[in-house]
Amino acid sequence: MSNTTPIVTIFGGSGFVGRYVAQRMARAGWRVRVAVRRPNEAMHVKPYGDVGQVEPILCNVRDEASLRRVIEGADAVVNCVGILQETKFQSFEDVHVDAAEMIANLCTEAGVSKLVHISALGASAESDSRYFETKAEGDLLVLEAMPNAVVLRPSVIFGAEDQLFNRLASFSLISPVLPLLGAETQFQPVYVDDIAAAVEVAVCGVITGGIYELGGPEVATMRSLAQTVMNVTGRRRVVWAMPMWLAHKEAWSSEMIEKLSGGLIPAIITRDQLKVLQVDNVVSKAAADLAAFGVEPTAMTSVLDGYLYHYRAKGQFTAMTASARK
Repeated sequence: MSNTTPIVTIFGGSGFVGRYVAQRMARAGWRVRVAVRRPNEAMHVKPYGDVGQVEPILCNVRDEASLRRVIEGADAVVNCVGILQETKFQSFEDVHVDAAEMIANLCTEAGVSKLVHISALGASAESDSRYFETKAEGDLLVLEAMPNAVVLRPSVIFGAEDQLFNRLASFSLISPVLPLLGAETQFQPVYVDDIAAAVEVAVCGVITGGIYELGGPEVATMRSLAQTVMNVTGRRRVVWAMPMWLAHKEAWSSEMIEKLSGGLIPAIITRDQLKVLQVDNVVSKAAADLAAFGVEPTAMTSVLDGYLYHYRAKGQFTAMTASARK
């Protein structure tokens, strides 16, 4: 434990969610260790704080000695590491279960007072998806090792670096038809900085250990989310709900291409991801949510325009061009 400025270690601190957590913790006055596999590719985190306040540190979450080194002396630990699909180098079991359990055990051993673990809404031991199943298994092991740990399960996350809205917008640039998987599945998109705010409260405040489900103020189907993207970008596209039988064939083909290429050509979609897309991803009524952290959920419409504008026909000058024409 540190005796002066508190230290927080953030696993995956240079990633989508982790970088927002790192910024908030730096602003709160903490020294921030950003534990990543390639520190030279995480130099963008250094300006988040004063000189030397935020530092990328080499760490492999599958190596115990590496984990022990970056956890030692930390007052708090935040685990943002997760994968959406497996590769020949790492499996869901490796990252979501083994690494999560090892981090929690080492935190207990090192006397770390706060542990925040980022999971996923929909995590369930009964799920047909290995992604959701391993997320649930990891959550349970974390809480067994450290009962006061805070486990956050966010729905689909949006923000400037997101993979959902940016991917929908970019695809609309090249095709008159927008194919959707799980078009009628419901989601409750949550803003990435709201998750970071919840992490900050969990680390700096007094929050009861356990599982919290995080969602935004709006519940919408994938079809509706795609329409929102087109409204923001000012594009008109035909939305096509791809039949699941065809999607399964596409996913199988994509997985085979990845396998035959030795991983050089990653799968665009996997069969496990199709299982994820068929299950509604909405905060349950009885669950503890963002309100427990005093965080007001941010609406999509107040944020999307700020980072999807460059997908418009005239980019940031679209409104000006339209005005000039009139």
